[in-house]
Amino acid sequence: MTRDLRARLDAFLRTPITAALDGVRGDPVETALALVQEVAAEVPAYRQLLAEHGVAPDEVRTLAEFARLPLLTRENYLRRYPLAERCRGGSLAGLEMIAMSSGSTGEPTPWPRGLVDELAIAARFEQVFFDNFEADRRSTLAVVCFPLGTWIGGMYTASCCRHLAAKGYRLITVTPGNQKPEIYRVLGALGGQFEQVVLLGYPPFLKDVIDGGAAAGIDWHALRLGLVLAGEVVSEDWKALMVARAGLRRPLFDIASLYGTADAGVLANETPLAAAIRGFLGREPEHARALLGEARLPTLAQYDPHSRYFETHEGTLLFSGDNGVPLVRYHISDQGGIVGYDDMLEFCRVRGYDPIAEVQAQGERGVHALPFVYVFGRSHFAVSFYGANVFPEMVAVGLEQPEVSPHVTGKFVMEVAADGDQGRELRIAVELAEGVTAPAGLEEKVAAVIQASLLRLSSEFGAYTPGERQRPRITLLPARDPGYFPVGVKHRYSR
Repeated sequence: MTRDLRARLDAFLRTPITAALDGVRGDPVETALALVQEVAAEVPAYRQLLAEHGVAPDEVRTLAEFARLPLLTRENYLRRYPLAERCRGGSLAGLEMIAMSSGSTGEPTPWPRGLVDELAIAARFEQVFFDNFEADRRSTLAVVCFPLGTWIGGMYTASCCRHLAAKGYRLITVTPGNQKPEIYRVLGALGGQFEQVVLLGYPPFLKDVIDGGAAAGIDWHALRLGLVLAGEVVSEDWKALMVARAGLRRPLFDIASLYGTADAGVLANETPLAAAIRGFLGREPEHARALLGEARLPTLAQYDPHSRYFETHEGTLLFSGDNGVPLVRYHISDQGGIVGYDDMLEFCRVRGYDPIAEVQAQGERGVHALPFVYVFGRSHFAVSFYGANVFPEMVAVGLEQPEVSPHVTGKFVMEVAADGDQGRELRIAVELAEGVTAPAGLEEKVAAVIQASLLRLSSEFGAYTPGERQRPRITLLPARDPGYFPVGVKHRYSR
């Protein structure tokens, strides 16, 4: 076994998650500094990058020196160096799987991993299944509703759930993927045989599953249901709707969001404590603004700094972590920040709120002295829709088609918004050419050509997005509309 796999596997199987999270493990900065030494010694691409920046790895011994290391980005690292050179020993040997991600530009990026990497991510799933769902003592059916295939979500989730079963959790995993008829068939056949059922998937897709369940003969209130979400920020209103429609009994425990990425798997998870604090911020927008700088709510999660070490850079997040492609100070371009555990509790205390008491009113687990990370979303122009990245270039291709191009300028603004029933729809405002009055049927033509472009250019879009949600809602606006196409400012293609 490579990368001391046997020892790490044994440690994962034998160590309770409470001991892993709450035990004394030393300074996470020391873990990050040790990662620098290891990666510089074993990964050719990183060693070369440091040499180009005049950095001697053995001189990186303090947090201040660590903070001066170059940021890793897609441009200066992933695109510059061949995949093998970004792995240990300059080789893919010892790695067993590869996931593909379109990343921030639409260009496919491979992310290899081995069992060691899966164990680190399985710990985040274990935290959720232990704290939120008590799957160590309740028979649990985990229904993987993420798309299956080369994408990161489905296969990685299924692997991690199987690792938990091997560790002794009363967990059985089934993988219908994002096929609603198969999900309903699985639930009809198996749901009643378990003490609880946990659906894992992208939020808008799981809402579609729950909304369509009654017609498929599924009685959600008869199941003890839980939801594990990833890929998108959800509102507190969305959570409340799911609580009502799915009959969730413990709102702080029965919904858990994961902060994950193809680059490094799950980075953090929404704990019951984080969920309570986020609910408080949602009820008190002025407190959210004081803590986060704005009133809108991000995903709020807690993370293990020994597994993923977070920093901030100009309002965006950096992380360092061990993976099939090890990453040191990787700039993921997510807008957000970090808050220490003690700082967060003190923030709540001085405002008269006790989040731990609220958690303990619903359950006996879910409180760990871990730092918090909050994530608003990607700072680039892509939007996430049902977990698929929609890039401006893909929409632009549709607007260039001859049946619509004479009528439009090619400028547009895309956004993902809630429909009247807390569902999600892709909305695109399109600028009409100067002096053009939209002919009858143009909105439908624009929607059709953009949908065709998205399906042609993005396998993720076709695989992740339900067919009935794939056609965007188009709004045609006159040239220089001040709300979407103001004159004299840099145009942004998403909001």
